Amino acid sequence: MPVLSNETIFLTGFPGFIAGRLVERLARGGARFLLLVQPAFVERAHKDIARIVEKTGAHAESFRVVEGDITREDLGLSASDLEEARRETTTLFHLAAIYDLGVRRDTALRVNVEGTRNVNRFARSIPNLRRYHYVSTCYVAGRRTGVILESELRHEAGFRNFYEETKYLAELEVEALKGELPVTIHRPAVVCGDSRTGETAKYDGVYYLITYLRMWPGALSLPNIGNREVRLNVVPIDFVVEALAALAADERAVGATVQLADPAPLTTRELFDVIARNLVGRKSLFTIPAPLVHTTLRLPLSEKISRLPRIGVPYFFLKQTYDTARARELLDPHNVRCPRFPDYVSALLEFVERHPKL
Repeated sequence: MPVLSNETIFLTGFPGFIAGRLVERLARGGARFLLLVQPAFVERAHKDIARIVEKTGAHAESFRVVEGDITREDLGLSASDLEEARRETTTLFHLAAIYDLGVRRDTALRVNVEGTRNVNRFARSIPNLRRYHYVSTCYVAGRRTGVILESELRHEAGFRNFYEETKYLAELEVEALKGELPVTIHRPAVVCGDSRTGETAKYDGVYYLITYLRMWPGALSLPNIGNREVRLNVVPIDFVVEALAALAADERAVGATVQLADPAPLTTRELFDVIARNLVGRKSLFTIPAPLVHTTLRLPLSEKISRLPRIGVPYFFLKQTYDTARARELLDPHNVRCPRFPDYVSALLEFVERHPKL
């Protein structure tokens, strides 16, 4: 990992799951941190910092919580905190966002778009800025189909929800800074738990399928509700964090947009069978026609029975493939590669078994 011992990292989104794991990882490199935290989460942030200090051996004085909010002017920082942040920051990580697929448009615009504009203004005001890392999502591709290149962003295909739309609009804002600042944009796919421990903070994405099958494994695993033509791109949190950490000070990544995705994702039908094998020791016996599955899962009653939220259903029928050529070019020298889902699904299932509710 590149040495960050001389860097002061200003980071938004702490103490969120990805941000927390990233701070822990970067702390091992000796960096100093200014962590922008909303007032409601300050107490939790200090507890997380104490845990990180104990786990990594980092010095407690290397972490400073600054109260603020990306939706406010000057990030809601006090005059003294703003002056210090501008003076001390050398690396900026912007992770704060609303990741809820059902978010209202006005809320998503305020946090994801206007919040990013405020972070961009802050980035422009940092005299010693060496890097600006923005965490986006592969789903800025919206309703596009086919292969999605890392070099592609603008499109008129539309979006499934306001989360996708506002992350797209936010990425446009950051993309426009590439000619002015040393920017790297990171687009993770569907993030799941740790590939070694299974630890996660939220059951969504592939967990909808896991939750469905765990309700009645023996019977529900017989008919496969997956699709032979659709791939759900799942990446474990540890891969995403390792990728972010590896590129944190890698000068080759300046100006790049990288898709942190599985280069060989499974179809949803294959995902179903991999989970089924781990739960009941065998794969499904037959596959239900995709149009019937899609229609059934969109019914209000189906959501109550299957526990598969209707707002997440389109992602199991999404015909998109995310090119990872640039990501692999940059990450291969760091020996950072996305593990295969069959190799870590047991860790995810064991964690769910131990923690049925989060």
